[in-house]
Amino acid sequence: MVRLKIPATSANLGAGFDALGLALDYFNYVEMEECEGCIITSSDNTPIPTDETNLIYHTAKTVFDICGKPFYGLRIGQTNNIPMARGLGSSSACIIGGLVGANHLMGEPLTLDEMVDLSAQIEGHPDNTAPALLGGIVTAVFDGKSVHWVKQEVFTTLKFIAIIPDFELKTEKARECLPKEVSHKDAVFNLSRAALFSASLLTGKYENLRSAVCDRLHQPYRLELIPHARDIFDTAYVNGAYACYLSGAGPCLMTVVDANNRFFGGKMRFALDNMGLDTWQVKEMHIDNKGTRITDEE
Repeated sequence: MVRLKIPATSANLGAGFDALGLALDYFNYVEMEECEGCIITSSDNTPIPTDETNLIYHTAKTVFDICGKPFYGLRIGQTNNIPMARGLGSSSACIIGGLVGANHLMGEPLTLDEMVDLSAQIEGHPDNTAPALLGGIVTAVFDGKSVHWVKQEVFTTLKFIAIIPDFELKTEKARECLPKEVSHKDAVFNLSRAALFSASLLTGKYENLRSAVCDRLHQPYRLELIPHARDIFDTAYVNGAYACYLSGAGPCLMTVVDANNRFFGGKMRFALDNMGLDTWQVKEMHIDNKGTRITDEE
């Protein structure tokens, strides 16, 4: 048996559409062992597929097939802390869980680079899968086959406080609202800010982050799908946030806050309640530099 701990992720980081992502200390857990057939359980009673359509099972089977190893079945136990279809990398956590678990059970035939490539091929883009596997903040370019990536560990006391709505937003729907073409001016706008985000985060120039998360490729369109999103951003900035951005495809709204801003989460909770959003969650997180790890094994 192998036991895995897989972090949530936040992708795009404003202007870094499909290219930037970071891992957060909010984890799913997976237990996996070979057996006859398909046995899948949810330890926290989160509704999940319990047949071969389960994404962890399907990914693991795919890895066995790619590596030419006989596959007879798996027993999988899941603990799903990462909320599904909220923009925190729940599907990528499943893909990475299946990939790393299967690779370990087979004796590690895949290299780290091969796992980065394969996970992006399965997901379609690397902005969530790469940081879920590697940890830290990851800049990645996917050419359809291979991922060219750089991971950087981030040592900061910044808090990432997520505002998590009580509804799902599927990535497919969030992509449908995007324009088919963008202007040269908007492309330049995003390129400069995507570069600014990583550099500012790593060098401690946090005053740049508010400008760095500005975006013209996806956020203006997707924010329209999230009620009160712009009001929440305004409230976060009034209460001292360095930056606010749409996490992944949404609907999670992520804020970046100084560690000394002790009451930020409480103030956002109060504001949400006054907006009638009392079922939305406020969750404090920090950057996770380790990525997916094997916690123990039998």
